[in-house]
Order: sequence, then structure tokens, then C-alpha cells
Amino acid sequence: MDFNEYQSLALRTAANTSEDRLLLNGVMGLCGEAGECIDVVKKHLFQGHELNRDKLIDEAGDCLWYLASIASGLGVGLGEIAAGNVEKLRKRYPDGFAADRSVNRST
Repeated sequence: MDFNEYQSLALRTAANTSEDRLLLNGVMGLCGEAGECIDVVKKHLFQGHELNRDKLIDEAGDCLWYLASIASGLGVGLGEIAAGNVEKLRKRYPDGFAADRSVNRST
């Protein structure tokens, strides 16, 4: 499955499909789900829990759903966002990650 196919299938479950509502729900929901992801890691690192990989995978999927909502609210496909991000990273790190390029980058 590619990003755009996922986006189409995922957004079938959106309660409201107007662009402004998709965008608002997307950014708010993403923040909440990202918090749930960090809570899983926090419990592992600081409270003695085993890393609950299944829960983290589930929450990451919820993050992806909200990213699809944001993309739809902006009128773009997740594939376009992913391609743009890869291009930005290629320019920033043409030979792969390098700490000096990270510290001394202009963007």
C-alpha cells in the first residue's frame, strides 16, 4: 500500500470532510497521539515497564491517520508530503546524516 492509497482508505472514517475541519482535527489529534507515543516510551524509560511495542505501533498508526487528515485538509496527498520531505533531506544531507551538517545547517 502506498501513502496516497492509505490516505484515501483512512479518510473514509473521518467524521467531517471539510478541509478546515480535517486540518484542525488533524493537527489537534496528532498532538494527542504523539503524546500517547511518548507516554509509552516514558513508562519504559522511567517507570520500569517493558517497551510495549504493540501499543507504540498502534499509536504510531493513529499518528499516521491524523497526518492523512492534515494532508487532506491541505489538499495534498501524503505521497507528496513524503516526497517533499525526502527531497529536503537529500539537500540537507546529500551523503546521509552528518552531525556537522546538522549543527551548521542554514535551514
